[in-house]
Amino acid sequence: MTNTQWFLLIGVLMLARGLAATTIARLPFTSAIVYLSAGLILGPTVLNIFNFDPLEQSALLEVLTEIAVLISLFSAGVKMPVPVTLKRWGPPIRLAWVSMTITVGLIAVFSYFVLGLPLGAGILLGAILAPTDPVLATDVQIRHPGDMDQLRFTLTSEAGMNDGSAFPFVMLGLGLLGLHEIGSFGGKWVIVDVIWATLGAVLIGWLCGSLLGKLGWKLRSGESKHEVLDDLVGLGLIAVVYGLSVGLKAWGFLAVFFAGVALRQTELTLAGAPKNRQGMLEGDTSKSVAAINSPTNEAPPTVSLGALVFKEHLERLSELTLVLLLGGMLSLDAWNWRSFGVALFVFLVARPVSVLIGLAGTSTTRRIRNITAWFGVRGIGSVYYLMYAIQHGLPHDLGRELTHITLVVIVMSIFIHGTSVKPLMDRFWRSN
Repeated sequence: MTNTQWFLLIGVLMLARGLAATTIARLPFTSAIVYLSAGLILGPTVLNIFNFDPLEQSALLEVLTEIAVLISLFSAGVKMPVPVTLKRWGPPIRLAWVSMTITVGLIAVFSYFVLGLPLGAGILLGAILAPTDPVLATDVQIRHPGDMDQLRFTLTSEAGMNDGSAFPFVMLGLGLLGLHEIGSFGGKWVIVDVIWATLGAVLIGWLCGSLLGKLGWKLRSGESKHEVLDDLVGLGLIAVVYGLSVGLKAWGFLAVFFAGVALRQTELTLAGAPKNRQGMLEGDTSKSVAAINSPTNEAPPTVSLGALVFKEHLERLSELTLVLLLGGMLSLDAWNWRSFGVALFVFLVARPVSVLIGLAGTSTTRRIRNITAWFGVRGIGSVYYLMYAIQHGLPHDLGRELTHITLVVIVMSIFIHGTSVKPLMDRFWRSN
């Protein structure tokens, strides 16, 4: 396709999505299915009007997916309810680390014994497919700051954290394939890729988010009423946190998510926001201590809320573009028993088993556990990990096979989860 045709195609899809927002919201499936269907029809699966080879375009695709995931993680972070308490965050932490590890292990075992892949490739495939996606899972995530729904909170915070917990297994898989240094008996991998990269990411993200929250509040609460451009400040925070994390060999995705969490918590704490019955700070600062003490009865605006609208617009654009490209990546030879087998194993075995084990003994209800076990949406994050591995020297034949499997799993996830999310979530809310 020519550049002109690309402009026309994406423009038509954007116009249709924008003008038919209400109609699409009433449909029993997500908007991602519409984009994917267009990509599959125009791509090599049906009409073959355009063909986007992910192996040849891995460098470009890595950057595009990287940006999309970063924006989604930050948006998820600033919508997290505050304050952060171990009781509330316990279940998603277990999902992000315990369930993640179990999922990677199960997929690796399946890949080794059923598909005949090397152990390193099996672990790498597990790391690629294990994380739930922050970009395509918006229908099951927190809708706005202050949303106290326990199910949405669990799924959103899991997606925010498991993009960091998956990376150590990506590096382990690459290490076992001889593409990354993991040290004797994996010692370097444990110290650098697991312990430091994880704890360092949380520390960097929390520190930067807190500092920006305090600085923005100080500038806006003074007599001069200093103007702050929330969009640029939010994007700047993402870039700085991610750059620092990567430079210090910490997981940048995890750092950006916690930067959003820390920014929101710091701003609400400084505003003296009122608490609800559960002791959680409410997102509305109009009734905060700062608003009451202000001559105009209005609290200073916050960077987290001001930047959120712009980030959500970028999320929609990246979802449309990348899911459309996803349809153009999928060739007919990708649809084989190996890809189908992995997809069914992930959806029906690995995800449910890992979630039920990870949440065992927690305060979450059986209904929340069951729905969480089903809604493990795979998407743009998995594409990023795959492109990352390809860029780090993954052999061509192995890269082609992992690409076929990954794309089929994502496409099936979009259709299966995208058609079941609205009916199941509506039923869940009606029963509560």
